Amino acid sequence: MPVANAAADALAAAKARADKGAVDRSHKGEGMREYAFVDPAGKRTNLSAYRGKPVLLNLWATWCIPCRAEMPTLDALAGQKGDALRVITLSQDFKGREAVDPYFAKAGFKHLKPWTDPDAAFSLGMQVNLPTTILFDSAGKEVWRVAGEMDWTGAKAAALLAEAR
Repeated sequence: MPVANAAADALAAAKARADKGAVDRSHKGEGMREYAFVDPAGKRTNLSAYRGKPVLLNLWATWCIPCRAEMPTLDALAGQKGDALRVITLSQDFKGREAVDPYFAKAGFKHLKPWTDPDAAFSLGMQVNLPTTILFDSAGKEVWRVAGEMDWTGAKAAALLAEAR
């Protein structure tokens, strides 16, 4: 099956699934965590480098089935939003790019990049399960987080993302 058809099929399957994510606003107003991670170019960075625009941080792993299920909708969202919303899909795989690169190659994402946190600093430090997605506003303050799978191109996600400033 060509990569384009596989990506389209994965997006259709992800959209067909019901949103299972629970919205949590109990951390609203908290600042971005300053854990270090690796950007797609292989350089160490942290979230504060991306202040100035809203950031959607998705914590996921290649072994996490719900994470993989929502990735095509995150790829579509990244394409729809362009520069207006930074979508960072941050892998929590301990093997880093060794695990992520083959997955990205097979999935055929057009807009997502392979961000990695091989220390799993975010998921361990924040004590969250995967997938967890956090929206930060342009000032670097948390707006909400979603624990669990979401169709990021659906109406529920659109309403949540409209809260980004």
